[in-house]
Amino acid sequence: MNITREKASGFTLIELIIATAVLGILVSIAYPSYLAYKEKVDNAIAITELQNLISKIEIYNALHNGFPESLNQLNLSNDQLNDPWGNPYSYLNLSTVRGNGQVRKDRNLKPINGAYDLYSKGKNGTSVSPINATPSQDDIIVANDGSYIGLASEY
Repeated sequence: MNITREKASGFTLIELIIATAVLGILVSIAYPSYLAYKEKVDNAIAITELQNLISKIEIYNALHNGFPESLNQLNLSNDQLNDPWGNPYSYLNLSTVRGNGQVRKDRNLKPINGAYDLYSKGKNGTSVSPINATPSQDDIIVANDGSYIGLASEY
């Protein structure tokens, strides 16, 4: 049986290596764009969920004539209490706080809210009181008593 080169089918090793290299280059270009897109989507989800939590907190305030001590008093499921990165949303009723140690502050060290603090610790899962500090830059915050909801780095 004599098989000539014209009748043989399939890919050569060189063709497979070139195809794999091209695919690798395409993936290395697309992956960072995908990660940036996913981060924007996660931030948008956190903003939407914070808006929903604000509504529930305001309803609680109207019904009970005061803000809840914790988010657990809103009778939410665990999914509603966690941000897109799996961390619990942070809430602090400012009427129960003594001193300004736990209160979220802007770059001038002035409290960013009057009644309560509500925020997500963001992708890195860590946060500190002044929102301009490096660990807090990716936080999704509620500031100016709900007039601003977004990234701490953009506040």
